[in-house]
Amino acid sequence: MSSLALAVRDSSTMLRRNLLHARRYPSMTLNLLLTPIMLLLLFVYVFGDVMSAGMGGGDRSAYIAYLVPGLLLMTVGSTTIGTAVSVSNDMTEGIIARFRTMAIHRGSVLVGHVVGSVLQSVASVVLVGGVGVAIGFRSVDATALEWLAAFGLLTMFALALTWIAVGMGMVSPNAEAASNNAMPLIFLPLISSAFVPVDAMPGWFRPIAEYQPFTPAIETLRGLLLGTEIGVNGWLALGWCLVLSVFGYFWSKAAFDRDPK
Repeated sequence: MSSLALAVRDSSTMLRRNLLHARRYPSMTLNLLLTPIMLLLLFVYVFGDVMSAGMGGGDRSAYIAYLVPGLLLMTVGSTTIGTAVSVSNDMTEGIIARFRTMAIHRGSVLVGHVVGSVLQSVASVVLVGGVGVAIGFRSVDATALEWLAAFGLLTMFALALTWIAVGMGMVSPNAEAASNNAMPLIFLPLISSAFVPVDAMPGWFRPIAEYQPFTPAIETLRGLLLGTEIGVNGWLALGWCLVLSVFGYFWSKAAFDRDPK
């Protein structure tokens, strides 16, 4: 059997292991998934009328259309926190050390975590998107190609954040520290254009909100689904995905290859 076939076989085994863990212990995924759903319902039904008026008028449905793309990306960020915790548990419980001594492809351990997390993120996005549609989100003008591009962007963003989460899990001393270290993945969407336009923010704060990873991705997603202007946000979103993926991959690989103390 070739080395590529062995890598695929071992990665599939590790993916199956991580999916079984997620199925047996769903509480972490459910807790993280409830955050964007609760924020969606809160901002629509409690703050929706006020936010719509503050953004230039319109009814609640206009704010739902504005809000859902940001919540979809926030869902990706919150789901990957569970990845950091899962990786940290593997590191501290000794299973990673055991995997190092076994005749398996070394990269398969990381690949299993990453692919499993991306699949969970995509499933979570579909669920939150379903809730958005149920409460009134519509994308009537988006073509099939634009829907495919939006799905691709969400998948790429999930892959990028997952590699960052894996690195955080690798270097965290315990699961609690991993969860705390990964909190920026939920915090950053709160200071992006997910809930209000960047133009409505204080002048000194706008550059922070405008050029962080989530805002360009959110604006690109809005452009694809709602027909708004994308501008340079598409390139910025792709750039952030590439930079975060490469950085997270090499960070995770270096932490995994490091000899245990």
